[in-house]
Amino acid sequence: MPGLRERKKAQTRQAISDLATRMFADRGFDAVTVAEVAAAAKVSVATIFNYFETKEDLFFDREGEIVEAHCRAVRERRRGESIPEALHRAFGAALDAMPLEYLFFVRTIDASPTLHARARASHDKTEAALAAAIAVETGAAKRDPTPRVVAAMVTAIEWLLVEDARAAVMRGESFAAVKRRVRRTSTQALAVLDSGVRDYGRQGVSPRSGRS
Repeated sequence: MPGLRERKKAQTRQAISDLATRMFADRGFDAVTVAEVAAAAKVSVATIFNYFETKEDLFFDREGEIVEAHCRAVRERRRGESIPEALHRAFGAALDAMPLEYLFFVRTIDASPTLHARARASHDKTEAALAAAIAVETGAAKRDPTPRVVAAMVTAIEWLLVEDARAAVMRGESFAAVKRRVRRTSTQALAVLDSGVRDYGRQGVSPRSGRS
């Protein structure tokens, strides 16, 4: 268990991030300065940067948790469960737990090219960490590209799902409808990953329908 000092630091960090996120949601990420966040939180700008390396980190404060969640899903997969299946199950659990605030999160990102670029960078970081975890779990040889290929495919699917959710939110779909859409697409995507795409689009072969 972390000590009292570590818990207080974590609480302070979370309080600053929560305040900043509300300000970004209200006024837009690019319209709010770090100095304004510091003033609202009654701390110095230097204190802000003691907890967060960049302004973007104020918004993406759970990036480390998300990266670790992917690696943990691989390490703690069930007996007989494949790595893609474990990651799909973890994604479904995260989707079930997704709070309504996600709508504000998506709208804030959509309004800021800076945040959208940062989201892509976070995706790349997750992919690299996931590939490393897969390599360890499977005992892959150093030059074996399979862990990187699997990580790339899984995270690409997740990026597609996030982008689909973002588009649905911006179209004004309800939160429940967005979650249903993402769940349906994720199930179809896993089926494609499971069956492979070797014959997809081959001349003379009837395509499998992904419609539901």
